[in-house]
Amino acid sequence: MSADRGPRLRAIELRPRSTAAVALVSVAGLVAFGWPLFVSPESGLAHGGDAPLVFALVLPLLLAVVLAEIAEGGLDVKAVAMLGVLSAVGAALRPLGAGTAGLETVFFLLVLGGRVFGPGFGFVQGAVTLFASALITGGVGPWLPFQMLGAAWVGWGAGLLPRASGRREVALLAGYGALSGLAYGLLLNFSFWPFATGGDGQLSFVPGAPVAENLHTFLVFSVSTSLGWDLGRALTNVVLITVTARPVLGALRRAARRAAFDAPVTFEDRPLAQSQP
Repeated sequence: MSADRGPRLRAIELRPRSTAAVALVSVAGLVAFGWPLFVSPESGLAHGGDAPLVFALVLPLLLAVVLAEIAEGGLDVKAVAMLGVLSAVGAALRPLGAGTAGLETVFFLLVLGGRVFGPGFGFVQGAVTLFASALITGGVGPWLPFQMLGAAWVGWGAGLLPRASGRREVALLAGYGALSGLAYGLLLNFSFWPFATGGDGQLSFVPGAPVAENLHTFLVFSVSTSLGWDLGRALTNVVLITVTARPVLGALRRAARRAAFDAPVTFEDRPLAQSQP
């Protein structure tokens, strides 16, 4: 396996404006996931069911702004081609698991892609892969923007992991795959939990209750309802990363070196051939 040595490859160069755009959409995403914890019980949002739909409309617009900003600043033809290949492979792999018993066959590729090509590429790869797979599987709905943002964060985080090589790198990526699989499940639970349990059950969201109390109730809800699926996703990530990391990382790094993403594109004037008599 090609070791993680030398200068870091960046298939997508993040400039200050695109970095600020990613930070902005991440903050908006955190608000979209966690806003029920901070609304007052008198607020109409606390009891309305249309708030998730509002965020489901806002998040795609924010993601579109981020993708446009990244494309304008540092997305060249070679990066687009690599992004298209990895996103297509991820979208084709996802139906093989389709979330059955928590088996997710797409996240390991987000981790490996973000690891090799950097956080900007990982962010875009995560969002595009989940969008493409939703089109293939018919999974388009209010939940899709939350899935896209969660997957984008998974790819982004993989690109920020520290340097390592050999078995240590595989162990690092496998551990990250496990943690990100669990975190992704918790985030997606939070996107619907306040509205899925009603208001009278022991696992229900209570508007205006202390944040710590609602968080405790949410954790109990997650353990009771989805922990098995989340553990399945984490375990799938660990197994697939452990099995495929060496060949896939090696292939992606060879492709990145040949593509020479960091090399500036220059055009040279060539003399016109003289016309023959």
